[in-house]
Amino acid sequence: MEEKKTHKSGFVNIVGNPNVGKSTLMNDLVGERVSIITSKAQTTRHRIMGIVNTPEYQIVFSDTPGVLSPKYKLQESMLGFSEGALTDADILLYVTDVVEDPTKNADFLTKVAKETIPVLLVINKIDLVKSQEELENIIARFKELLPNAEVFPISAKENFNVNNLMHRIVELLPEGEPYFGKDALTDKPARFFVTEIIREKILLNYDKEVPYSTEVIVEKFEEKENSIHIMAVIYVERDSQKGIIIGKGGSMLKKVGMEARRDIEKFFDKSVYLELFVKVESNWRNRENKLRQFGYIE
Repeated sequence: MEEKKTHKSGFVNIVGNPNVGKSTLMNDLVGERVSIITSKAQTTRHRIMGIVNTPEYQIVFSDTPGVLSPKYKLQESMLGFSEGALTDADILLYVTDVVEDPTKNADFLTKVAKETIPVLLVINKIDLVKSQEELENIIARFKELLPNAEVFPISAKENFNVNNLMHRIVELLPEGEPYFGKDALTDKPARFFVTEIIREKILLNYDKEVPYSTEVIVEKFEEKENSIHIMAVIYVERDSQKGIIIGKGGSMLKKVGMEARRDIEKFFDKSVYLELFVKVESNWRNRENKLRQFGYIE
């Protein structure tokens, strides 16, 4: 009698400080653009799952906000998503890079060091390293802080050594049945990716505090066979920010809308009619009722 093949499944959570390339790595591992990527820190606000399926295994990757010292309630919630990722992982990827101070956010690193599950220390951006000796010194400094971790030097941007990392993750996966349907890519609804794409365009087109003071809510998502009609509201904290988002004669809002529509059409493979509005919601990042409404507090 033919022996039944075992199936593997598990949660692989990606944690680390802001701007070390967690979202780029997540998209590389999943093979889809699930997390938004910009050169600015704190682009990921939620915990986003990306699911990889084969007949032999299911990996549920989880991208988390960068670890930081909270300055307001929104950041407290973001830190909660990151710390929560330590409690329900089968495998933990701690992502850093070659320019980061190893002692940054030492408290969080101490929690990672106490983990009994497999921890893979992913040192990103090695394309920036000038010599093998420099890389070895960086690895040695991190190994002092995470002595039980396996080290994977990678370049997520260049997709270097990511396949070896993926191979090791599959080896470490526990046996188990799938947690999600085998055709699932993520646990997030379609509307979520619309808000993320619009938010990405805001991060790319505006400077200073304005992008971090915005939130996007989809109020209408009407999908037909070949098209989608979307109405979304961009919330800001002050009237002056509303003026900046809209721009002279509506020029900036139009630019954001055009760029977002292009990516949304690519994401859903349908034509999109996108309407954007801007509203002021004073100090929303510190108001629990608003954070609950916007999905940061359950």
